[in-house]
Amino acid sequence: MIRIENLGKTFATADGDVTALENIDVAIADGEFVSIVGPSGCGKSTLMMCVAGLIEASAGSVTIGGTRVSGPFTQIGIVFQEALLLEWRTVLGNVLFQVEMRGLDPRAYEDRAHELLARVGLGGFERKNPWELSGGMRQRVAICRALIHDPPLLLMDEPFGALDTLTRDQMNVDLQRLCADTGKTAIFITHSISEAVFLSDRVLVMTPRPGKVVADLPITFTEARRLGIRTTPQFAEQEAKIYTIFRSIGVLRDE
Repeated sequence: MIRIENLGKTFATADGDVTALENIDVAIADGEFVSIVGPSGCGKSTLMMCVAGLIEASAGSVTIGGTRVSGPFTQIGIVFQEALLLEWRTVLGNVLFQVEMRGLDPRAYEDRAHELLARVGLGGFERKNPWELSGGMRQRVAICRALIHDPPLLLMDEPFGALDTLTRDQMNVDLQRLCADTGKTAIFITHSISEAVFLSDRVLVMTPRPGKVVADLPITFTEARRLGIRTTPQFAEQEAKIYTIFRSIGVLRDE
């Protein structure tokens, strides 16, 4: 599905060039859920924006489904840190906004919109306004909007970072089930090691700037991914591997 080869990104600033990413080489298979964890400022969001074609790479290349990314790549869905809903449109109107912007007939997508909203627990909220929703509900709407055109690839940049712990846990369960049911390929950026382990088939660990992928860890469980799995030794073992890597590169210190 995705091939990132020797990717680098340097930004020109008033104080000189700043290298955000360096020598990123990653392959992601169709249907994989891959999380990226790393310290603030390491280039996680920049990497996602390069994959989406919203930022031009300074070196290397990104290929999605055999097509080299040379500008904004439209066959994807993106969920940002903020839901970015249009306050003057209903929940249903916000979900359908993307197909309207693509020049498609929103009436042809209404059934799919209702189905997606029901799947994330928002059935019956189609006519509500964004200001009537909680933060978690708003992010559910944003996820439905990203999926309405049935893209093969979903990019998510810390979509649950601003949510309370209980809401975030439930969003993790909902997202894991949604991606499993639809078979989407997903790249998920997070600062939460626990969240990355719970959701992912693989976790990419990045160094401080300039960001490099220092580890690519497969995540496997012998039982179904439910919240209770976080209390198992198998979960703790896989979390510990990531913490150990961050300690070894100086991101985390015990003193």
